[in-house]
Amino acid sequence: MSSFSSRHGGMRSLDWLTLGACLWIFASMALAHEGHAPQPQPAPPTMASGAGTRDAQTWFTDTLLKDQNGRELRFYSDVLKDKVVMLNVIFTHCNDACPLITRKLREVREAMGPQLAAQVTFVSLSSDPLNDTPEVLKAFAEKQGVDGPNWLFLTGDKARVDLVLGRLGQFLPSPEQHSTQLIAGDVAGKRWSKIRPDAPPAAIAQRLQLLAQPLSGR
Repeated sequence: MSSFSSRHGGMRSLDWLTLGACLWIFASMALAHEGHAPQPQPAPPTMASGAGTRDAQTWFTDTLLKDQNGRELRFYSDVLKDKVVMLNVIFTHCNDACPLITRKLREVREAMGPQLAAQVTFVSLSSDPLNDTPEVLKAFAEKQGVDGPNWLFLTGDKARVDLVLGRLGQFLPSPEQHSTQLIAGDVAGKRWSKIRPDAPPAAIAQRLQLLAQPLSGR
């Protein structure tokens, strides 16, 4: 596990350009599904100039997606802004890594305990939006025992989903070639970590606990 952080204070374009570059590196280093080799991936596009929240919103995009309950959510404003998040990518007809990682993250939530778990939003983005409708994602979440207010399964129009995944460094020729790397972040504090999906649940929970602590208290 490794992490990167930036100074506490006003956001600058350089902060978010660095974030974008790191997320791209994370994705290119990520574990691929068994039988699928990692694909060469282009660098993310340069983010527009500006500062503060505008930069964050521009980088991650405020793309309109849908969760497993059919609610329309904007990716930055409704999903990421001011939150501690755990991001991963799945597709529901996957028979190996996706259900295993989802169960691992369920164990992470259990290891965190109710109070800490309530401070972290888990976000699972579908790499197969053509098949993963909100209803299909809802069934998957219920089957895995993780359907709840602090766990979002996101899908939507393919072009919109591809845009969001691309900004996270995932340029996918097929659903199976998504990264299995976990990305944890304190969005407001600009602190991010890549986490291997085979890390122990207790270790992942500890990292999330650190990210949930206010910067002023560190």
